[in-house]
Amino acid sequence: MGNAPKRILVTGGAGFLGSHLCDRLVDQGHDVICLDNFFTSQKSTVEHLLGRPNFELVRHDVTHPIWLEVDEIYNLACPAAPGHYQFNPIKTMKTSVLGAINMLGMAKRCRAKILQASTSEVYGDPEVHPQPESYVGHVNPIGPRACYDEGKRAAETLFFDYHRSNRVNIRVVRIFNTYGPRMHPYDGRVVSNFIRQALAGQDIAMFGDGTQTRSFCYVDDLVDGMIRMMNGPDDFTGPVNIGNPGEFTIRQLAELVIELTGSRSRITTRPPTPDDPSRRKPDIGLARARLGWEPRVPLREGLQRTIAWFRSLDLSRYRAPTPNY
Repeated sequence: MGNAPKRILVTGGAGFLGSHLCDRLVDQGHDVICLDNFFTSQKSTVEHLLGRPNFELVRHDVTHPIWLEVDEIYNLACPAAPGHYQFNPIKTMKTSVLGAINMLGMAKRCRAKILQASTSEVYGDPEVHPQPESYVGHVNPIGPRACYDEGKRAAETLFFDYHRSNRVNIRVVRIFNTYGPRMHPYDGRVVSNFIRQALAGQDIAMFGDGTQTRSFCYVDDLVDGMIRMMNGPDDFTGPVNIGNPGEFTIRQLAELVIELTGSRSRITTRPPTPDDPSRRKPDIGLARARLGWEPRVPLREGLQRTIAWFRSLDLSRYRAPTPNY
């Protein structure tokens, strides 16, 4: 097709990551179908696109089949915050597994390329640091996080089985912690929690002592990585880590948010959550070598942009998707 516009489906397209991906693809001139069931997302994230002639919004749940004609599929649909995916763990597992089956079936029928948004959670609480794609993980299959961790692992299995058995053209990216404008203020992620609490002058609540580490990737960098993977060579299926290798403790993040917001919030501690990974840092050597990709936005700059967006919010337009936050 060369540089001709493509018909692209983005499942979970009204979510935090999905909405930024839809922005980029619409601006590139592609015909974009955004599919979402609005469990943890809302229309406001894509309302600025509704008047664009090459954008379409469809309310649908990926656990049910849908018949569309497309050239590419980005499969992002799934609750991503622990409180939300644990709210209905069986539905979370269904979203990962049945969603993958339904989207892979569409890709097989349409001969479309399909990208799976997998997660660093497939590594569990890692015994290898940083985590390369060759590491098979240290995951508790019966713990409270397993519905998400194992659901995403099963989805990866399905992708590679469809590739081997049916020659479906797949891509798998393992996404590490990502942040930026349009995060749902009640999504339960650590960045949005800390910013919302700091701007309100509330105590910043850490689960555990704050020594656990995470690596935070700004959303623009993440979208760059996903698009590069979709447009990359067909012999590179992944999985490939997409994340920022800068490693910070949760306490360092809290202190930086307080500094950048000018808040007088205090840092408090709560009991650690079960199976919470103690360390998280991607090895992105494969992404550098095969995609020419690496993140460019440092944490301080990305947080400044994210805080500015949070300051502009009317929180009355948002509600917590589940009672867990």
